[in-house]
Amino acid sequence: MRSRTSILFVTLTVLTAFLFMLDLAVGAVSVPLHDVWNALTGGDCPRSTAKIILNIRLIKAVVALLAGVALSVSGLQMQTLFRNPLAGPYVLGISSGASLGVALFILGAPLFGLSATFASLGIAGAAWIGAAVVLVIIAAVGHCIKDIMVILILGMMFSSGVGAVVQILQYLSKEESLKAFVIWTMGSLGDVTSAQMLILVPSVLAGLLLAVLTIKPLNLLLFGEEYAVTMGLNVRRSRGLLFLSTTLLAGTVTAFCGPIGFIGLAMPHVTRMLFRNSNHRVLLPGTILTGASVLVLCDLVSKLFTLPINAITALLGIPVVVWVVLRKKSMTV
Repeated sequence: MRSRTSILFVTLTVLTAFLFMLDLAVGAVSVPLHDVWNALTGGDCPRSTAKIILNIRLIKAVVALLAGVALSVSGLQMQTLFRNPLAGPYVLGISSGASLGVALFILGAPLFGLSATFASLGIAGAAWIGAAVVLVIIAAVGHCIKDIMVILILGMMFSSGVGAVVQILQYLSKEESLKAFVIWTMGSLGDVTSAQMLILVPSVLAGLLLAVLTIKPLNLLLFGEEYAVTMGLNVRRSRGLLFLSTTLLAGTVTAFCGPIGFIGLAMPHVTRMLFRNSNHRVLLPGTILTGASVLVLCDLVSKLFTLPINAITALLGIPVVVWVVLRKKSMTV
């Protein structure tokens, strides 16, 4: 069992590295893999090639890696916490909060003549604030309510309410603003600047550090909150750490890349299927590798066929979700 797990980890690591290199090589101008390697290591390659790799493609590829990791890990956390195989990273309304922030920035500001006031905020900043507001609300609710399922239901209701507000803003907005918002909802890995990376990278790393700290609580929560309490776990504190980690991971990616669907929902299940293990000491690093490799692959496909990243992730994730639903139904029959 240990040897199989080790082989899987090595295979996924090599696959992720290969797909990352391939993602750097593929684009409007194809670059040989050896030139990609030389550009990354400071070796001998044409200056124009080095500029394409280091100044244009590298940031997008790194963003794809980080986004895949962040969304997958947050999905794993939410599925364990809520004990629901269909829970995703946006189950707490983080995506809705980010969408509301962006909608207010793109659609609402022109309606109320606030363009100049919010000009310096930016789409990423608006989404970040929207996700943070949701975190504060959820944290306050979680502190007062013990039942995790009540929090899940409230999160879903909150998402529906926010969605209604966004629809109203869309209905009232002008065509140019509406187009900009719709493009944001499609998701994009290529709009992150080097300056924004200084926020994205530390935020995702902080979320991953919190995720590592919650491995033991997650293993205890597999058996339910009552069992976890009898084993001495501070459920409220652990829940708060999980909420904070999820918001840092999913909220940051949503802010800078837009809402990217299905990765957070599907990748934890793919990892469980590959490793055949429920221990989060195995699942967490496994999910990191599967999420990173799959979103880099999606980015590669989206570049080859010039399609939005969300379309690719949906086509990939929907079969996994259908398989989970059918498997769950067959187990209950």
